Amino acid sequence: MGDFRGWPEDCQRFFIGLELDNSKKYFEANRRIYDESVKAPMVALLTSLEKDYGTGKVFRPNRDIRFSKDKSPYKTNIAATVGEGEKGGYLSLDARGFTVATGRYMLAPEELAKFRKKVAAESSGESLATIVKKLAKSGYEIGGEELKRVPTGWPQDHPREALLRRKALYVWKNFGLQPWLGSAAARKQVVKVWTDAEPLNDWFRRHL
Repeated sequence: MGDFRGWPEDCQRFFIGLELDNSKKYFEANRRIYDESVKAPMVALLTSLEKDYGTGKVFRPNRDIRFSKDKSPYKTNIAATVGEGEKGGYLSLDARGFTVATGRYMLAPEELAKFRKKVAAESSGESLATIVKKLAKSGYEIGGEELKRVPTGWPQDHPREALLRRKALYVWKNFGLQPWLGSAAARKQVVKVWTDAEPLNDWFRRHL
């Protein structure tokens, strides 16, 4: 696939066209553009990150429409994961911009129980709250499914009730469309997000 050099302008045009005509006919007619201008740069980016963050995987372009009212056959973005939780994260590119995320997108029941105990504990919980607050102040969005109420077993007025209501916890940033997306500099932006969020992933490593 060669060295990562960013995405050409054909990438955005491909996704704009796909949003207007989400059909197999459109996709097949533009498959060469998808392969060369959308997927190939993503694969090259993952390859460039592998040494430091682990193996990457590009998601299939096809949507799972078995249980969806929306029968559009294709995703209007290209997405990938890098690493397996401890390092790396998630990448997505569509017609409107580039998103980089990291953290825990889901917690198994036993992990979730342990997560809540560590959030409730003074030392580990306050440490996590400080990390999350700093990332939010730095411009990162805080994600993860939330319950409407603090789960049973914990006081509703707990000082870290917002974290106790989380069923997952990750941070992300949508950069929009930037000139650097067309160059190798896009890799630096990915690394910066994951570096900034390393304290969060380190907290998960130590406590879960």
